[in-house]
Amino acid sequence: MKVTAIPTFRDNYVWAIHNDQSAILVDPGEAAPILTWLEARQLHPVALLITHHHADHVGGIREITAHHEVPVYGPASETIPGGTHPLRGGETVQIRELGLAFQALATPGHTLGHLCYFGHGALFCGDTLFSCGCGRLFEGTPKQMHASLTRIKALPSDTLLYCAHEYTLDNLDFALMVEPGNSALHKRLAQVQELRKQGKPTLPVSLGTEIATNPFLRFDEPSIAVAATQHAGYPIQPGLATFATVRAWKDGH
Repeated sequence: MKVTAIPTFRDNYVWAIHNDQSAILVDPGEAAPILTWLEARQLHPVALLITHHHADHVGGIREITAHHEVPVYGPASETIPGGTHPLRGGETVQIRELGLAFQALATPGHTLGHLCYFGHGALFCGDTLFSCGCGRLFEGTPKQMHASLTRIKALPSDTLLYCAHEYTLDNLDFALMVEPGNSALHKRLAQVQELRKQGKPTLPVSLGTEIATNPFLRFDEPSIAVAATQHAGYPIQPGLATFATVRAWKDGH
């Protein structure tokens, strides 16, 4: 399985899962760069996987499907333009042309119907999880996002995370504010700075690296609870309360 990032807008990535003939496209927010990429490689799209309804994730669907007849998988509870296969989480999406199968995981929080797609050692996580960050709670609650991230955290640690935005440097700035003594964070910062200097994506990243560095996955760690307590000015317990406090802290950062 080859996975290639197609940059769109200012900081979005459309992930193309492909071989030498066919491609699955994850969150095609803008058609032109995707169609150009496909044409240059003489690839045919065979499925669109949509994580949620925001325009920068669905804006290219209509134009792509006007050129190619292709199934569009996405959240059943959200309005997905051109959607053909509504999913609620728990389904397996079979892509026979590539011999691949992905499990749809319900991960509400950023939006109420947000889905992630897991398979073959990879998680296409949209805006639920970013490297050293997580999505804003535009529709869901801290409790919902905490449960979604807990579910992701339980996946194998070598799972590669394919997030939808290049936010890593900005997120590292905040993560180091929360946990300045975390040596893994300083190591990740050096890696990310070098990648960006070379014009390369900072993704994918392993779940294990994120568990060691991402404050939004480290809500059970005493060091994060201490930071949340110091920020709030009153005692914050590890777990959901720490997650909610750190998410609100990031919103105001």
